[in-house]
Amino acid sequence: MIRQRCFLIALVMVLALTGMVYAQGPGPLGSDPFWQVSFWNNTTLSGAPVVQGTDAEINFDWGTGAPRPGVNADNFSARWTRYLDLAAGTWRFTATSDDGIRVIVNGQRIIDRWTDHPTQTFTGDIALPAGHHLVVVEYYEHTGGAVAIVTWAPAPPTITNWRGEYFDNMTLSGSPVLTRDDASIDFDWGAGAPAGGLPADNFSVRWTRTLNFAADHYVFTVTADDGVRLWVNNHLLIDQWRDQPATSYSGTIYVAGDVPLKMEYYEHGGLAVARLSWTRLGGTPPPTPPPPGGTVIVDDTDPGFVRGGAAAGWRTVDEGYNGRMLWTYNNAEVRPYYNWARWYPSLTAGRYEVFVYIPNRYTTTARARYWISHRNGYTLRVIDQTAYADQWVSLGTYTFRGTSADYVSLADVTYETYRTRMIGFDAVKWEPR
Repeated sequence: MIRQRCFLIALVMVLALTGMVYAQGPGPLGSDPFWQVSFWNNTTLSGAPVVQGTDAEINFDWGTGAPRPGVNADNFSARWTRYLDLAAGTWRFTATSDDGIRVIVNGQRIIDRWTDHPTQTFTGDIALPAGHHLVVVEYYEHTGGAVAIVTWAPAPPTITNWRGEYFDNMTLSGSPVLTRDDASIDFDWGAGAPAGGLPADNFSVRWTRTLNFAADHYVFTVTADDGVRLWVNNHLLIDQWRDQPATSYSGTIYVAGDVPLKMEYYEHGGLAVARLSWTRLGGTPPPTPPPPGGTVIVDDTDPGFVRGGAAAGWRTVDEGYNGRMLWTYNNAEVRPYYNWARWYPSLTAGRYEVFVYIPNRYTTTARARYWISHRNGYTLRVIDQTAYADQWVSLGTYTFRGTSADYVSLADVTYETYRTRMIGFDAVKWEPR
C-alpha cells in the first residue's frame, strides 16, 4: 500500500511538471502565479495539444513567427487557464488579438470574437463577488500576424448624475485617481480627504453633466474653499480660481433645453468645501418665435439678451439701435468678474447671415471678439468697432439649429491695454439666406 501511494504521488508530480495536470482551484495565496497554456497545430483546439507550459502574462505579438518550438507559425490555437483572486465589483477584461479570441470567466463567455481579423481590441464586463474566479482564454491564429493580449481592471463606473473626476494635484492634470457618479455637488469634507487614495489637501475635481432646463433666466450659486470655476452652456459664468475661505458667488444666465454644465474645483490647505445650486428666476418668458423664415433681431432690452460680470462695469446710454445701448471698458485678459453678453434668438432651423449693430460712440476698441454658435461649431469674428458708425456689420452666414444653442456672444476681453478702450453692446440681427 505504501509503495502504491508513493507511486501515485510520483506520477502526479511528473504529470504536473509536464503540464498534464492543472490546478483545480487557487492555492492559499490567492491568484495563481501563472497561466497554464496548451497549444494545438490546428485552429479548433481539437485533439491532443502539441506543447504545454506556463506564461506569466498573456502579452504576445509573435508577428509571423511561431509561439513555441513545435507549434506552427500559422493555423494554430491556444488555451490559457488561471484562477484570479478579485475584489467584489464589476471587472472589465480587455483582449487584443489577430485572429480569433474568447475570454470566459466562471464559465460565462464575456468576449467572443472567434473570427479572422487584423489586430483589434475588445472589452467585456462582468460583475463578480469577492473571491477566486476561473478565467479561460482561447485563441487561434490563421495566417499573417499573430497577436494575443489580455488584461483586466475594475470597470469604470456607470454615470447617471454628475461625473466626478478627482485628481491628486491642484491643476486637474494627468489621469484622475478616482472617477465616480456624484448625485450632487454638495460637499463639506472639512480637513479630510474626499475618498480613499486621495490626499486631504492639494487635490482637484472636475464635475460634468448635461441637464434639461425650461427656458428662463437662472441664478447659479457656487460655494468653495478654495478655487472654483463654473461653465454653463459652455460659458464661463463664475471664475474664482484662488485660495479663499468658504465663499459664495452667483451668476445669472438665460438657458433653455439641454445645457452642458461643468464645475472645476481645487483644494489647497485647511478646510475643503464645494457646492453648486441654482434657482429659476421665473416671470421672464422666452423670446417669441419668429414667423418661419423671418428676420430676427435681439436688442439689449429683449428677453433673449443676457449679460453678466461686474454690475458696476456696465454703462447705459440713450444711443444706438432703438435709442439705447450698453458699453464697458476693456479687459486686457480674462479676469474675475469680466463683463460679457449673449444674444439668444428664436430661429427656425436654416441658414442666416448674422449682423451686429455698431453705434457711433462708445466703440473705441479695434478688437471686439464676437463668437457665433451655430450648427457646425463656434466661429470667432474680430471686429474693429472704430471703423463703423450707426450701421449693421456682417459677421458671416451660418447654418443654425433652431435651438437654444444658437447665439452670439461678446466679452470685454480684447487683449488691448487694460481699460483703454470702450466696447459697445447693442443689437444682433439674423437674416435668412
